[in-house]
Amino acid sequence: MGFDPRRWSAEPRPQQRVTSNVDALLQENEALRREVRQLRRQLELLRQRPEPSRQHWRPPQALVSSAQVERWGAALAEQKGWAVLRQSGLEELIEQLNRSSFLPQLNLQQRLDHLVPGLGRDLYAATPSPINKKRCAVLAAFALYGVSAIEWLDDDPQRVVLELRQRQRTSNHNNNRRTRSDQRRTDRQHQSTEQGRDPRRVAALTVLGLEWGASKQAIKQAHRRLVKQHHPDVGGTAEAFRRVNDAYQFLVA
Repeated sequence: MGFDPRRWSAEPRPQQRVTSNVDALLQENEALRREVRQLRRQLELLRQRPEPSRQHWRPPQALVSSAQVERWGAALAEQKGWAVLRQSGLEELIEQLNRSSFLPQLNLQQRLDHLVPGLGRDLYAATPSPINKKRCAVLAAFALYGVSAIEWLDDDPQRVVLELRQRQRTSNHNNNRRTRSDQRRTDRQHQSTEQGRDPRRVAALTVLGLEWGASKQAIKQAHRRLVKQHHPDVGGTAEAFRRVNDAYQFLVA
């Protein structure tokens, strides 16, 4: 653009002030510098702190402690019917319950770890040798009730003793029934093997009243229905309740 003499005036023009945000930017930069200095001081303090000592580390709390096992055993020994129980009968009961589970190749420790990781390991670590009658009764309670044994041993040791006594009294009858049941299970396993199906899964589905190919949602619904039906608090038996839980745990594992 050229010079326009018509717009020229000898009068001085008012000086225009630059309306940029230079002052605000300088203030903001200063605030950032102060914040950076503060962060550097905090970092330096953190570097000067000694590293945490290994002696402050604590292992995770065990699911079952030795104090609990001893307390449970003492409480069971005070209940009516305790004298009738025999340690050999309790040991046989543990083996029988393991054999009748859906994972018969596992022992009690492995079976509990399958239900709740670490439960069987912590239980046996809290049950030192020699295994006396009291400790064996605690193990038998876990073989019978599974994860729910902790609640039964804490809340109703009398019922635990009565249940173990009944199981011990009827062990011969149960062995005969188990022999017939094993034969029927063997027949079903042969039939399932011929059809290319896992016999253990077939047996678990049968407990829940389901057929082969049942969906995961159907398994969950059947489990909820049968748990309500067989829970000991509503008149069910601990054996039926355990079998339903074992079947469900096997199917969803």
